[in-house]
Amino acid sequence: MEYNDLIRSRVSVRSYDPERPVPKEVLEKILDAGRMAPSACNYQPWKFLLISSTGMLLKVKECYQRDWFRDAPHVLVSVGLRNIAWNRSYDGYNSIETDVAIAMTHIILAAENEGVGACWIAAYNPIMLREALNLDGNQIIYGITPLGYPRQGYRKSLSKKRKPLDEIVEYL
Repeated sequence: MEYNDLIRSRVSVRSYDPERPVPKEVLEKILDAGRMAPSACNYQPWKFLLISSTGMLLKVKECYQRDWFRDAPHVLVSVGLRNIAWNRSYDGYNSIETDVAIAMTHIILAAENEGVGACWIAAYNPIMLREALNLDGNQIIYGITPLGYPRQGYRKSLSKKRKPLDEIVEYL
């Protein structure tokens, strides 16, 4: 898909077909987009946890109580590795959140390109999710997204409400 069409057609999907898992080859294409994302000093301070097994899906889906989320055949958890991320010497800024956000954006756009629905979620219960995944203190969850094909009959709303450029851009 042409890039501008891709970013204009991408929407947050909140309706998944639980009976239609995404083939491994398609999931790997989507995950590879995250792998190819840029990061500060190319440190790649991330892990992508793809949950597809029934047992782990049941645990992970408890962290976000929405019926549509429970229907997704896969859930991706983007984890940043604090000790690997680049630190700016001037003020100690750690690039982990920026790096993982870029990778997650690549993943979500790649999903759209493959016809797979995604929805970046931040309103999950982080304590419950950390316990379900048995993460250590260095691993920080920055976002989750269901991955799956939209349910039969799902219609995208392509009317995006965005501020005009003259409200958000300053030419200096």
